[in-house]
Amino acid sequence: MSVRICHVVGARPNYMKAAPVLRAISKYFGVEQTVVHTGQHYDFNMSDAFFQQLGMPEPEFNLQVGSGTHAQQTARIISHFEPVVVKLQPHVVVVYGDVNSTVGAALVCSKLGVAVAHVEAGLRSFDRTMPEEINRLLTDQICDLLFTPSEDGNTNLIREGIAPEKVHLVGNVMIDTLVRMLPKSKEYMPTSGEHFVLVTLHRPSNVDDLEWLGAMLETLIHISRETPIVFPVHPRTRKGLNQALTNIQANKNLQLMDPLPYLEFLALQQAAALVITDSGGIQEETTFLGIPCLTVRENTERPITVEQGTNVLVGRDLARLRYEAGQILGGHRKEGGIPPLWDGHAAERIAEILIRKYQESAEAVTVDPAQARRQVLT
Repeated sequence: MSVRICHVVGARPNYMKAAPVLRAISKYFGVEQTVVHTGQHYDFNMSDAFFQQLGMPEPEFNLQVGSGTHAQQTARIISHFEPVVVKLQPHVVVVYGDVNSTVGAALVCSKLGVAVAHVEAGLRSFDRTMPEEINRLLTDQICDLLFTPSEDGNTNLIREGIAPEKVHLVGNVMIDTLVRMLPKSKEYMPTSGEHFVLVTLHRPSNVDDLEWLGAMLETLIHISRETPIVFPVHPRTRKGLNQALTNIQANKNLQLMDPLPYLEFLALQQAAALVITDSGGIQEETTFLGIPCLTVRENTERPITVEQGTNVLVGRDLARLRYEAGQILGGHRKEGGIPPLWDGHAAERIAEILIRKYQESAEAVTVDPAQARRQVLT
């Protein structure tokens, strides 16, 4: 009997994590893999571009849950995903990262008695005002296998009472994708050779605060007078920026553009003199690439990028952001190293553990449709 593995993705960062795992598992015989896209990230044109560039199979299911409040979106994920699990009867469901799709899918499986594996487990910002932190905490408590990207993840999980035998330090699957795509990204490298700063902002705590966002834009304009800035704008950020821009004089050195596919953005990261971001994944990628990174957040769930990598937390202190950017652009940059097991082989380790565990129990793992109908979320 084949081992049936279901992968759940919902937002662009999930794709970069799932792609290498799908590829690594596909090398084993007797495995059936299914990709379920929840549709949490509803820019489907961008989703298609990512799937194509990463070489991922088209999702067999698209739940099309769309946007909404966190509660609305998570509820739709739960109600739409449950019948898929009952139909597929997977031996294990693999969830990625910390988005609403992650916790929603894990809850469904927990209620149905289906095993769940969490890729990128154990990361903690210790800030429970962040919706992602709640998703991380809840997901890890109800998963059967937890794959951590770095040693701090193991430490966090053991402290929270997770059984050590469930926890596996495998490395960073995002870096697997980066390593594989680096050669292809060279086709998109900027040809001017000019130094520039790359900026990304998308976290609601930043971009929904219009007063701060306006001040941030003024800070970027100040930096751009010395070094040009390239700023691919997230759809959520665009709304606030449009309002802020009405009160600020345009600057040709601050280039705003639409979001970019993975390869194009990876090329910009490699060529940048500095990256300013509030993205967790970009903190990791810049650490691997050795590119200076300033993170405009008060905390990070990826402290290894600060302790060992090129990342510096500047918080929302724009005066400090301006100072640190000046230091880096003036030649006084922080040097960093690559964390252990960020070697491009994390997915292979995950695949080996999954196959070894679920080949043995493939005959025994099923979901009773009658049981599923009795499940009531309260």
